[in-house]
Amino acid sequence: MRYRTTTLAVAGGLLLAAAGAVLLPTSAQAAAGCQVTYTTNDWTVGQTGGSSQGGFTANVTIKNLGDALSSWNLGFAFPGGQQLQQGWSATWSQSGANVTAASMSYNGALGTGASTTIGFNGTWNGSNPKPATFTLNGVSCNGTTTSPSPSKSASASPSVSTSPSTSQPPPSGAPKLKVSGNKLVTSTGAAYRLLGVNRSGGEFACIQGNGIWDGPMDQAAVTAMRTWKIRTVRVPLNEECWLGTADVQAAYGGTNYQNAVKTYVNLLVSNGITPIVEMHWNYGQYTGPSAGCSDVKATCQKPMPDAQYAPSFWTGVANAFKGNDAVVFDLFNEPYPERATGSASTGWACWRDGGTCNGISYQVAGFQSLVNAVRATGATNVIMIGGLAYSNDLTQWLQYKPTDPQNNLAAFAHIYNFNSCSSTSCFDSQMAPVAAQVPLSLTEIGENDCAHGFVDTVMNWADAHSVGYLGWTWNTWDCSSGPSLISNYNGTATAFGQGIKDHLAAVSS
Repeated sequence: MRYRTTTLAVAGGLLLAAAGAVLLPTSAQAAAGCQVTYTTNDWTVGQTGGSSQGGFTANVTIKNLGDALSSWNLGFAFPGGQQLQQGWSATWSQSGANVTAASMSYNGALGTGASTTIGFNGTWNGSNPKPATFTLNGVSCNGTTTSPSPSKSASASPSVSTSPSTSQPPPSGAPKLKVSGNKLVTSTGAAYRLLGVNRSGGEFACIQGNGIWDGPMDQAAVTAMRTWKIRTVRVPLNEECWLGTADVQAAYGGTNYQNAVKTYVNLLVSNGITPIVEMHWNYGQYTGPSAGCSDVKATCQKPMPDAQYAPSFWTGVANAFKGNDAVVFDLFNEPYPERATGSASTGWACWRDGGTCNGISYQVAGFQSLVNAVRATGATNVIMIGGLAYSNDLTQWLQYKPTDPQNNLAAFAHIYNFNSCSSTSCFDSQMAPVAAQVPLSLTEIGENDCAHGFVDTVMNWADAHSVGYLGWTWNTWDCSSGPSLISNYNGTATAFGQGIKDHLAAVSS
């Protein structure tokens, strides 16, 4: 939409057991035990006094091995002076080196064998060693299950309700994805469609000097998304903000921006939501046909990525998320080089090969070069690429498809009621042939009348062709000018958003 003007480091697959009786007055009255898996994604931000400093995101999976629990309290100590910054899926606190995480209302009940994943962001100085031990409700982890005392009667154990809950607890984590034929599949080979919404803000707030995001990007906001059964969120980004160029205020660019993006992406993954990280606005002056602005800065949609900054942007993003194949890369929002070059054939050549493109004043980074930049980092993530005409034209996508050593490329299209290709007959002729050969997702769908009749038709077509779709956008704007799915960040749907919410309730999970 164009309306709005570190390598993964795993701190070990730490398998520890924690014991504790939660439902009963004494730990001898119930069998207790658990496993904890603690992993981190670390990054370095600088040095002080010869020591490196950095940040990290930790994901902590708790598996209950004992009797059913109704609530829990996890404890551990940081061994290297780390500091807790922000947590999710639990109530987090730190006193000195000691950290505690108390269960929330939706994840406190853990049956025997059940798991839940929580997480937090932190900082480190010098190194980031993992905690040595964990406790659950004050009982040390020891890798075994403690049996109940034979002197206690079975009647001492209170019952645990197994009635279905009306809430939707977040899944333990988003699946790793790869391309298999014309489908995205999980690590188990199950077909997986990208179904959800866009979350605009990261592309414009920073370059406008208004912050990094537009609205809350915290656990409460993600929990509201899950009530819609959203399982994919596309995150538009700004090239200059990520790179921290001189055009961006320091508070909103460079490391600060990158860390905010990493935090949000990891929060989505921990909640079982697939993030699509996407470059939306980029550097380069364009004043030709359909120009969104005359500004050289990344303040509007340009016809193609620029060769000056785009490869560095994607090298940085790929390094940030490589090793985490739950994250999908979307190379560029809405190409329209044919408007500048004068024809579809020259537009498609510019699209793939870049360089000097007629009508575009800056050197263009073609999509082949951006695929190469991502793969040069060692990242194996799925890469998505749109077509011409603001990603509404896929007619020659298969012919000009870049080569990928990972064979992990997918296509996307954008469909609004005001686009050229906006009828099922056009979808059949232009979209269906692509969907028959590679995974296809409609990563922006919408209409500018604050209704949902058009997107209902789009989603029905996509369902029939195993195509994914994401509504534009999870922001509280006027739904006839955005369009916008919600009127507040609790997830209250606009008239337009209600159509997508109802459809996701029927087809998503």
